[in-house]
Amino acid sequence: MTESIVNRIIAERPNHDGALTVAGLGHRRRMPLSELHDRARAVAGALGRNGIREGDRIGVLAANRLEWVLLDLAALMLKAQTAGFEPGKFTPDAELVERYDLDLLYTDVPVPGGAPATVRPIAEIAGHADEDPPELGNLLWEPGECTTVKFTSGSTGIPKGLEATAASVDSSLRDVQGIFGHRPGDDVLVFLPLSLLQQRYWLYSALRWGHDITITTFQSVFAVMPAVEPTVVMGVPAFFDTAKRHIEGRLADGVDSSKAAAELFGSRIRYLWTGSAPADQAMLRFFNEAGLPIFEGYGLNETCIATKNHPGAHREGSVGKALPGKEILIGDDGVVRVRSDHPVNTAYTYAPPGESERMFKLGGVVRTGDLGHLDDDGFLYIHGRADDLIVLDNGKKVIVRPVETRFRDTGAVAECVLYCPAQTELVAVVSPPPGPVDAEAITAALEAVNAASEPDERIARVITADEPFTIDNGLLTSQFKPIRKRIHERYRARIDDPKEGIHAR
Repeated sequence: MTESIVNRIIAERPNHDGALTVAGLGHRRRMPLSELHDRARAVAGALGRNGIREGDRIGVLAANRLEWVLLDLAALMLKAQTAGFEPGKFTPDAELVERYDLDLLYTDVPVPGGAPATVRPIAEIAGHADEDPPELGNLLWEPGECTTVKFTSGSTGIPKGLEATAASVDSSLRDVQGIFGHRPGDDVLVFLPLSLLQQRYWLYSALRWGHDITITTFQSVFAVMPAVEPTVVMGVPAFFDTAKRHIEGRLADGVDSSKAAAELFGSRIRYLWTGSAPADQAMLRFFNEAGLPIFEGYGLNETCIATKNHPGAHREGSVGKALPGKEILIGDDGVVRVRSDHPVNTAYTYAPPGESERMFKLGGVVRTGDLGHLDDDGFLYIHGRADDLIVLDNGKKVIVRPVETRFRDTGAVAECVLYCPAQTELVAVVSPPPGPVDAEAITAALEAVNAASEPDERIARVITADEPFTIDNGLLTSQFKPIRKRIHERYRARIDDPKEGIHAR
């Protein structure tokens, strides 16, 4: 029987030298993983005294911090589920507790008046962690039991909730370790929200294989990186786009590329990992040419990591080959389907009627909604969302992602989203890069994009957004993907007005 990594890390106190560092602006705390394990057991004991039992559910609504990690490990030790809620998207009130069947909810935001007693400040976990760790029962997870509820990043509406099986967690950890071989001396940097289960995988990996892990926040990451000198950085493409601009700024100052990269990332980078959103090929080439290997992968909440480029199999423009235990299937409609030996689940726990049937198919298959193809060697290429296919009045079908990517690759804009009012012409809404809007550069970029596009793919007009798309203004998801529907709602009048915007010549 294959070893359960989840069961091993909760049952065995680490006997290696791996450590957890929690860092932010002006503070850094390093803790051996053996000590972390002891402190998590102490928290588990306190939760048990508060009535938490096997099968209960603990919610966490907080930014990345040590207490988040302790709660997650403590829940695993008790065979209680965690439910990670993205900060800013939820309110710690009675409605949240009731909607998601929470037995406790810990948060770092002020607890509102009238909230039930089950809503607790997460800071109190630090006090529990200082207690003597108790002996815990030998509770082990069965492969089909669900360790956590994870939520879609959510473009609009209430995020869909999905319970993840222990077997799917084990499978992902084992497969990623098999292709990247994380080991003592590695330090994996995590700054995306711990409410995303995939980010907590790196913690489990560190406990099992003895490498270090550093946890910070997006607000602090650029200050933390050169100080802690990680060997692996996982980030969404928008993060690496920003890093690329930082390095290019130093190159303009006369600093050579290796020194500029080391100033930003530290001097120990082994590789960079990206996914969760489409990456610009120009950005990927930039880092590879700068001596920082970057590998793009593909997966959904519903599949976890499905394909990945890696040192043993890397092809530019692709998102890699299927991991062991995963199979990529392309339907007659061109939509990518992922079959898993150990599915994350076969239905949503929380979703509107019909959503599970639309996404999950028989045999552990998930219909992703992404258009793509496999080459002769099994590398997967993603072309965009099937829902984002534009059909013109002449019947021509336009896949928008390649056109949007060409516009972003010009460097004149940070994001580009295409629409088609009345099915007659393509209109782009672009997010300007930081700094003053350069209308001349956008006009030149429009001409270059149209010159490289087929006639039906050419953009008629460009609407420059009033401000950059951000998470705070609701136009990007937590993984920095443009929220197409909200952008359209905000700029509908200008999109529909044929006089608006920069017009193609």
